[in-house]
Amino acid sequence: MLLGQLERLNREAMLADAEIGRQITAKILHLIQTQGEKSTSIYWFSSPSLCACTRTNVFVIAHMLFCNTQDLQTILNILYILNELLTVGGGRRVGVFVSKGGTGILLQLVLSGSKESPPSEELMLQLHSLLAKVGPKDRKFGVKARLNGALNVTVNLLKQNLQNHKLLLPCLQVLRVYSSNSVNAVSLGKNGVLELMFKIIGPYSKKNTSLLKVSLDTLGALLKSKTNARRAVDRAHVPVLLYIYQDWHRNDTRHRHMLIRKGILGCLKNITNIKLGRKAFIDADGMRILYNTSTECLPVRTLDPLINTSSLIMRKCFPKNRLPLPTIKSVFHHQLPHVPAGGPVAQLYNQPLGVDDVVDESDDNDDVETENDTENEEEDKDHHPRNDDIETDINKLRPKETHSRPFEELKVYERFFLELSEDFQRFNFDNPKSGVTATTAAPKSQRPIIVPTAQALPPKYPTAAPLQEECHLAKAEKPHPEASPLAPAPTPAPVHTLDTVNITKDQDGSEEWAEEEGGEGAVLEVPDTALLLPLHDPDLYVEMVKSTRSVPQYSEVAYPDYFGHVAPTFREHILERVYGVQRTKIFQDIERLIHPNDILDKVVYDLDIQSCPVIDDGESLKFNSQFESGNLRKAIQVRKFEYDLVLNSDINSNHYHQWFYFEVSGMRVGAPYRFNIINCEKSNSQFNYGMQVLMYSVQEAISGRPRWVRTGTDICYYKNHFSRSSIAAGGQKGKSYYTMTFSMTFNHKDDVCYFAYHYPYTYSTLKMHLQKLEALRTPQIYMRQDVLCETLGGNSCPLLTITAMPESTSNDQICQFRNRPLVFLSARVHPGETNASWVMKGTLEFLMGSSPLAHSLREAYIFKIVPMLNPDGVVNGNHRCSLSGEDLNRQWQSPSPELHPTIYHTKSLLQYLAAIQRAPLVFCDYHGHSRKKNVFMYGCSLKETVWQTNISATSCELHEDLGYRTLPKILSQTAPAFSMASCSFVVERSKEATARVVVWREIGVQRSYTMESTLCGCDQGKYKGLQIGTRELEEMGAQFCVALLRLKRLTSPLELRNHAHLLDVESDLIETRCKVTSPSTYVLEDEEHSFMEEVDYSAESGDEPDNDPDTADPHDNHLSDSESNNHRDSLT
Repeated sequence: MLLGQLERLNREAMLADAEIGRQITAKILHLIQTQGEKSTSIYWFSSPSLCACTRTNVFVIAHMLFCNTQDLQTILNILYILNELLTVGGGRRVGVFVSKGGTGILLQLVLSGSKESPPSEELMLQLHSLLAKVGPKDRKFGVKARLNGALNVTVNLLKQNLQNHKLLLPCLQVLRVYSSNSVNAVSLGKNGVLELMFKIIGPYSKKNTSLLKVSLDTLGALLKSKTNARRAVDRAHVPVLLYIYQDWHRNDTRHRHMLIRKGILGCLKNITNIKLGRKAFIDADGMRILYNTSTECLPVRTLDPLINTSSLIMRKCFPKNRLPLPTIKSVFHHQLPHVPAGGPVAQLYNQPLGVDDVVDESDDNDDVETENDTENEEEDKDHHPRNDDIETDINKLRPKETHSRPFEELKVYERFFLELSEDFQRFNFDNPKSGVTATTAAPKSQRPIIVPTAQALPPKYPTAAPLQEECHLAKAEKPHPEASPLAPAPTPAPVHTLDTVNITKDQDGSEEWAEEEGGEGAVLEVPDTALLLPLHDPDLYVEMVKSTRSVPQYSEVAYPDYFGHVAPTFREHILERVYGVQRTKIFQDIERLIHPNDILDKVVYDLDIQSCPVIDDGESLKFNSQFESGNLRKAIQVRKFEYDLVLNSDINSNHYHQWFYFEVSGMRVGAPYRFNIINCEKSNSQFNYGMQVLMYSVQEAISGRPRWVRTGTDICYYKNHFSRSSIAAGGQKGKSYYTMTFSMTFNHKDDVCYFAYHYPYTYSTLKMHLQKLEALRTPQIYMRQDVLCETLGGNSCPLLTITAMPESTSNDQICQFRNRPLVFLSARVHPGETNASWVMKGTLEFLMGSSPLAHSLREAYIFKIVPMLNPDGVVNGNHRCSLSGEDLNRQWQSPSPELHPTIYHTKSLLQYLAAIQRAPLVFCDYHGHSRKKNVFMYGCSLKETVWQTNISATSCELHEDLGYRTLPKILSQTAPAFSMASCSFVVERSKEATARVVVWREIGVQRSYTMESTLCGCDQGKYKGLQIGTRELEEMGAQFCVALLRLKRLTSPLELRNHAHLLDVESDLIETRCKVTSPSTYVLEDEEHSFMEEVDYSAESGDEPDNDPDTADPHDNHLSDSESNNHRDSLT
């Protein structure tokens, strides 16, 4: 009834009678106040007579407020009513009020009320109390207040009432909302509001803590403006804030005012976003102050927000340093046949001297805020970023109809497809080896091969010795430095002559080291793994090494590659992260700056000193990486048991630091060693989510357990204080490096241990496996091994052909043999993705197996396989590139026969098949993924790509056979490690030169895939919670074969109707529609659950955008490790 009277007054314009309005509003207010909060809510918004009129009620009150601007008491009554309603109603009622124009009415009242002399204190109190509630819900509040002139009213009110805490509090609350608009913040700073805030905040006091908290929040919002941050530095406010923080820390012993302390830190965090702020912080001894206060907070879990913010500030202010290297270019160089102008190698070697020097290139000139009105800036924050990398040109999403190369040019590749014309007339079906093309062996190296590696074995074990053809040990001579100028000369090993040591075979065939009479009795047994590893032979491996060519001319063989790896029978669980581990590691790093005298800073291994890389003083660990696939450039002893490790760049490059493989010896049993790899480049890693490094112990191996095991504790990955300049970073803003740190306790005295990023799989291992597989061939298997081409480094690239022999030479059998569909497989284009080779090993072993399924699969398809697309990168310990310094999986559009021979000739094989109308049914490139779990696929789909864009296309333009989803769906049902939810079929511009997209578009292979295998483990299925091992990877390769067999059966006309459910994927497409989360990123669910501990990967706010290959398709956060953009921070 009362609301009805108000509505009539508004409608009949009778508000001239102020007394009536005053009486009605007073009655409504009295009713609200006497009913109580709970009954008030029920009365106003749940009463049967009013429940449908909520919006109308608010509108009536707001409209009366707008119309009745003359009578102060009526206005106050209405403001009291609104305050009660909005306080009880929460966000929904505030939203209604804003939508009805309530914000503008309140701001207008502020302006009109300020013209009174003096302004009504009660009116201003109520208005600002309401604005403090309404402002956060109105996206354009800051703009409205600035245009209305309310900013100056509030500021003047603040200046005149610094001692009136009752009015001061709501004014500060409104000012905090004003300041969230960057243009307002600059204007308020110029108007002296910063100085006002420093008059309000102060040392520890039990009085007015609410006021102080709001003041700090307001000050923090103002300091987000770099203009205001510079003003704070100029007025020496940084030391003041540090003093205030110390005082509150010292006196707030019961931690009741943590929010105030956090507010002070928030102000410091915003000031240190600029270079001047960081300098002022350092000059005011801020590092020591925050370090000491944070250390005292560590025992109290509830103070973690303070510790985390302090850590962020200290890391941000830690002086940027260059890496402790003469240059970040690779320590090795390979001369290319020609260097394309403008290419990455030309750019690298044309960079000026000192380009690695670090400059703090942040802020000061290019980030001054403009004062232009940005009406929609708040709205823009709510929009999801659009992925501009998705291909939007439909013409580029369709296969090409014409071939780019004339057939006459491609006919030379006919010799790699003898099976398509083989008539088997001369074939002897009783001779198991008949019909197998002999592989042209690469010339053997003349250099002595040293095996095993370790120079650090105890005296009772021979360390390293050259292996002669007759497998006897001769005098341990190293290659002469002059003969190999690029080969670092290893530390001389103890000499064991032929008179004292040789290799013998015991009764069961195992090798052992034996001393002759008169020598020190010592035996190093080579574990007999022949039964467990049928494809491994140490002697054969050494023979393969002799024909492997490396840029550094490696002459040593690592123990794990020589002994072999037997997968452990026990499960290796994903490591549960210890709470606070990252914080602890970071604080230990900060101690280096605060207590520099405690740091040893002693170089113990340095490949840049090629004459003597190992510095052995008997007190430190000894390191080595001078063997095939090894990567460790420098080791620095920081503390007694702590070492900083620096990885080598890919050859002819200055980045791609991720793969590592090195040897450690000279350790003490039980000592808590910490290893820090300090020049990682990706912004995140599975090392933060349970992945462990791999270790191989020689003592364990000779005790009968030759295996790589997951190891390490306190593992984390975070941004450090090392950086590279913008020029060295490829034109991007100077980028920081990341540290991957782990702790390790060794169990054996006089051990030699190897650490690796993932299970090593060398080029020589591949050659050994292929030779052993060929030896296992049965008469029913057609296997041929060709040399596709020679690499830049002089290594051969093998090409395998595997299928089933025809049962006879009858025309029907020969016709069936020749007309089998082809499956084309490749792997290891990225050397650091060793898991791809283990998957390929599983595929090859299955194909060469004797099971009925394997036989059926060989009868169903002809397999063409390039098991290692980048032998040079693998041999030389690269992570991503070949010797050309380029990512080969970005060269498929226009590969160079000179610089990218393996890609050029592999693509030529596919072009030849397309030209003769025999394009493969399936193409799959095996890769590894460093930032996602499980195994999954990337494919190519016109329809799914268009769905992610705003392209308008007709249904006929989007017509597409959905068979590209069949193979992944089969794998999701049969392979325990495979996850369909992680698959993506979106085509992106940055991936247009990858194998998957080029084969799909140019060769016309609908089922063209990249299969990604995790480097970490699984979070679903049978292996959920487990780290992946070689057994699971090989199983995945075998399961891929089984899936191909099911695909063959499902796509045959007779079977199609019985298995239609596997091909009906329209519903799946709808269910798994990807949501865009960041540029180049498609996810179906969050990549990782957040930790209880706040994990901060960045060391500075306003960090550069993460263009990392793995960040954009989490699928990967960027698409794929395996397919990331070369010009990005792509380090898969």
